[in-house]
Amino acid sequence: AILQFPNFRHLLVIDDDEIADPQWLERMCLAAETLGADIVGGPQVPVFADPAHARWADHPVFAPPYRETGRVPALYSSGNLLVGRNVLIAMGPPFLDLRFNFMGGGDSDFLSRSVQKGFVLGWCAEAKVLETVPARRIEADWIRARSLRNGVISTLVEKKKRAGTPMAGAKVLLKSLALLAASPFRGLIRLARTRSPAIAIYPVHVALGRVLAEFGYANEQYRQPEKN
Repeated sequence: AILQFPNFRHLLVIDDDEIADPQWLERMCLAAETLGADIVGGPQVPVFADPAHARWADHPVFAPPYRETGRVPALYSSGNLLVGRNVLIAMGPPFLDLRFNFMGGGDSDFLSRSVQKGFVLGWCAEAKVLETVPARRIEADWIRARSLRNGVISTLVEKKKRAGTPMAGAKVLLKSLALLAASPFRGLIRLARTRSPAIAIYPVHVALGRVLAEFGYANEQYRQPEKN
């Protein structure tokens, strides 16, 4: 497509269960220009099948990582994303690591590698997409599995990032253990701020997932799409 369309400047991506805001395309492209960003992410606003579940919108599994427009150090999802032509040319195919296929996280890995190559990331808080959230994703088992999976992905992406550097594996493991040790205290801070035990336990699950990844644990949620 890059070769066939010489005027092609940006690739914009949303998931197949999302609906873009009418101004989404314009806002994403404008953000790329005004921020001088090569890649721009935007919020995926959860729309719960049961309105009573709206209280879950602030849980880290569903909430956007940033609230304000600007340059950011990291992006994690391709669910609402603009990627510049220059990024695609520099990264080259295959763009996604197939090892993440059934777990997810190939997008996180791609974004991490893009940062390593020096590309600038941005966030456009105004370029929203609405994401349908079925009732099964509010179940405690699903949220716990997704939180653990986020930790596993974090370890795998960081290992790739540090590959070839001295003591890479040991540094990743030590960081994971430090995060696990700190996670109860981080959870208590979240509990005091949100009064939500489900939000408070999130850093514990993520840190545990990071450590479990060292022992080969992989939560491949996409192998059972009917449960995802």
